[in-house]
Amino acid sequence: MLVVLPPSETKWGPRRGAPVDLPALSSPQLTAAREQVLDALVAVSARPDAAALLGAGPRLAEVVAANTSLRTRPAARAAQVYRGVLYDALDLPSLPAPAQRRVLVVSALWGALAPLDRIPDYRLSMGTDLPGVGPLATFWRPHLAAALAPQDVVVDCRSAAYAAAWQPGPNVLARTVAVRVSKDGRVVSHSAKHTRGLLARHLLTRPGRAPRTVEQVRDAVADAFRAELHPPARAGRAWVLDVEAP
Repeated sequence: MLVVLPPSETKWGPRRGAPVDLPALSSPQLTAAREQVLDALVAVSARPDAAALLGAGPRLAEVVAANTSLRTRPAARAAQVYRGVLYDALDLPSLPAPAQRRVLVVSALWGALAPLDRIPDYRLSMGTDLPGVGPLATFWRPHLAAALAPQDVVVDCRSAAYAAAWQPGPNVLARTVAVRVSKDGRVVSHSAKHTRGLLARHLLTRPGRAPRTVEQVRDAVADAFRAELHPPARAGRAWVLDVEAP
């Protein structure tokens, strides 16, 4: 089983430690693409209109300006850097290493990360049209398609913006479950993040063998949540697991 997550806008910035080592990150075939996005982000973040270009707003101008030092700032494990509603519910740092190895984070800056990869905190979202690179979801799509070929069942907890950056191929789609969260019959946002974090933690910590099929994912989730599995609506789509927010 592989649990695929979005990153978080809320991040913790380490104050000491070595900077990011791009070739040392997982999926090293993404190194050149990471270099390209990182160079473009550093250059854009030095511009007076950087906050507007990155969709951050004037109140976050200082946070955006900090992107200019991404190559030299201290880095820490992604499991520690990512914070926010989903990650607070998941509590990645408390999971044992084997469970963390079942997690993949799709990122606007790094493409894809493992929780043990060391990164600095940064400001960049997948919906950005980054000068010098273009729309990031479009940029990352071919790179991630070439780099990611999971062999296990995939539990996709990403939001739509990050789902656009990596669409599993047909063989992987057949064993991919997209998690859709609702409350009282309505799709929700804040509760969806919290629920996806709880669901991911449940799947990663429950005793016994990890699910190997989409039906086993449904059964495992149903231990803790009301859930209903739907087959792909059409070719090129994943299975959908409707989960009721607690």
